[in-house]
Amino acid sequence: MFKHLIGSASEKVKNSIELGAVRKFAEAIGDPNPLFIDEETGLRSRYERNLTPPTFPVTLNYGTIGGLKLPSKGLIHGEQSFHYEKPLLVGDTVYCSSKLVNYRERTGSGGSMGMLTIERMGETKDGELLFTMKQVVIITEAVRKVMSV
Repeated sequence: MFKHLIGSASEKVKNSIELGAVRKFAEAIGDPNPLFIDEETGLRSRYERNLTPPTFPVTLNYGTIGGLKLPSKGLIHGEQSFHYEKPLLVGDTVYCSSKLVNYRERTGSGGSMGMLTIERMGETKDGELLFTMKQVVIITEAVRKVMSV
C-alpha cells in the first residue's frame, strides 16, 4: 500500500521552542518538574534555560511527506522511541522533517494490517542533529478498506 513511498521525506519546517508550550505540555502529561515549568529553576540549571520533557517533540511540526495521506481516525499508535544528541531547550529553533523509512504488511487476528515506520528528526539551522524520533503507525484492515474507497 505504501511501499512505493519508502524513502520519501518532508521538507524541513522551522519550530520555535517556547516556555508557554513546554509548560502546557508538562502539565498535560502530569510532570511538574521545575526544569520544565519554572523559569528561575531553568536559569539556575547548567543549561541556563528550561528543558523540554523527553516526549515534547511529538508537538512539533514535521511537515508533510508527499503522497502519504492517512486518515485522521482509526490508526493505532504502535511504538515510539526518542534519541537525543543534545537536550532540547526553551528558546531553541529546531528544523524538523519526517521520512518514511519502512512499510510492511502482516496478518493478525483482526485481519490484514499495515505498519508504517516514520522517522522524525530535529536539527539546528546548521544541520546539526538534535534528536530523532521513530514512530510505528498501524493501519488496521477496517481503516485500509475506508482508504481504498
